[in-house]
Amino acid sequence: LVPFPPGGGTDIQARLLSKLFQAEFNQNFVIDNRTGAGGLIAAQMTADAPGDGYNLLFTSGSISVVTTLYASRMKFTVQNDLVPVSWLSTTPLVLSLHPSVPAKSVNDLVGLAKKRPSVAAGNDVGSTAHLSAEMLNQYAGLKTTVATYRGGGPAVIALISGEVDYLFATAPSIMPHLKSGKAKALAVTTEKPSAALPDLPTMNSIYPGFISDNWYAMYFPKNTPKPIVDRMNAAIKKALDAPEVRAFMTREALEVVASSPEGLVEKFKNDSARYAKVIKAANIKAE
Repeated sequence: LVPFPPGGGTDIQARLLSKLFQAEFNQNFVIDNRTGAGGLIAAQMTADAPGDGYNLLFTSGSISVVTTLYASRMKFTVQNDLVPVSWLSTTPLVLSLHPSVPAKSVNDLVGLAKKRPSVAAGNDVGSTAHLSAEMLNQYAGLKTTVATYRGGGPAVIALISGEVDYLFATAPSIMPHLKSGKAKALAVTTEKPSAALPDLPTMNSIYPGFISDNWYAMYFPKNTPKPIVDRMNAAIKKALDAPEVRAFMTREALEVVASSPEGLVEKFKNDSARYAKVIKAANIKAE
């Protein structure tokens, strides 16, 4: 189960990995795109499915946001109704500017935003791009307006057209525009520097605790036996080490993590707490 439409980052990785899983298990892996509610529809379907190893959720870090944003609508909990398998990969958000914005560093941008009205873009409400812009407001004491769009594509278009001043864009979506000069980059949001953009500082090095990456993970339904979870975890690690997957990850500015189930639990816990604070402080409401 993939919570997002075909062609997005989650779906593309799922389809690439499914081919390797089919060879590993000698059986078909069918991609079922069930979109809606920021990914909660597919997550709910997984939570309701039998724990027999034949239903697998491949989702993004958005699951650590929507569990707060849509808390009143949720009929399950990630902690009790989904079994973690692995945190597979991560990609930074890139603090990107329109070339007309006269800032060469994060401090320049903050100083500029304090002197004149600025507008930031976010993807849809509650996206990591949206929350990252709100985090900058909170960490730097800004009052920048964050305009949300219907996804990452429209947000990037708003940036390169000059409709907004800056955007925390996913690395794959902004890389072509950085290369063409239609946008410029100041920093990445991962805890450590990005291999894809090694010359950029981290937001965490400027504002300690400012971490907001896009990540991808797999979950089974509750009651899935541990041997099945362990077998799938091993298959994930093997697939992520395949040359074609490594090449894809490098090309798309993704970094392989291949964590244990416990590593995914810790990642979800930390991000959920971090984003809950941002959502509360900015009074963000689900649409």
